[in-house]
Amino acid sequence: MKSAVIVFPGSNCDRDASDALSRITGQAPSMVWHKDAELPSGLDLVMVPGGFSYGDYLRSGAIAGNSAIITALKAHADRGGYILGVCNGFQVLTETGLLPGALMRNATLHFVCRPQRLQIVNAQSDFTRAYAGRDEITIPVAHHDGAYFADDATLDQLEGEGRVAFKYASGENPNGSQRDIAGILSPNGRILGMMPHPERAIGTTEGGADGVGLFESLVNSLETA
Repeated sequence: MKSAVIVFPGSNCDRDASDALSRITGQAPSMVWHKDAELPSGLDLVMVPGGFSYGDYLRSGAIAGNSAIITALKAHADRGGYILGVCNGFQVLTETGLLPGALMRNATLHFVCRPQRLQIVNAQSDFTRAYAGRDEITIPVAHHDGAYFADDATLDQLEGEGRVAFKYASGENPNGSQRDIAGILSPNGRILGMMPHPERAIGTTEGGADGVGLFESLVNSLETA
């Protein structure tokens, strides 16, 4: 699987993303600076990592969503390429319109950082098939603006079309996200935005390996395509 990680000023999970992709795919991703106008050719996956792009100035992901590389990212999406946006990356994807809704300030107004139980809502997507037969996984969260918001019509559509990939486990919503949503898919299922950090749960020093299944799902999907 040929992949790339976009790096913005303020990204702080780009190395984690690179390490996870290198370990699981056996091939180091290209690191793409946000001012670049093009992505490397032949990419399967582009990962938009977590952090605080531009210091979360104005609104989380708002300035990053207007970076030069975004035109190429949208073209990659239009070609049917895979995109994974994690935490700040999820915020960027909503700011660009690649995913619906918005990420708002946590309901507690506090930064939250902890292992988080997630309910697997859709285990049939290209990002989640390795979790088939499992009800829950545990993935770390670390964010201040993670409350997913959308109007009721959008929420109904996401749930009705099976585009909610993950929800926070019952009674454990860390941020006030509507309908406990932790991760959503694009209409074609090839873009996933999620607040939890699967790249921090690949079985090395984090104390868990439940993130491995997400990356393995992608690899297997590409191999069988």
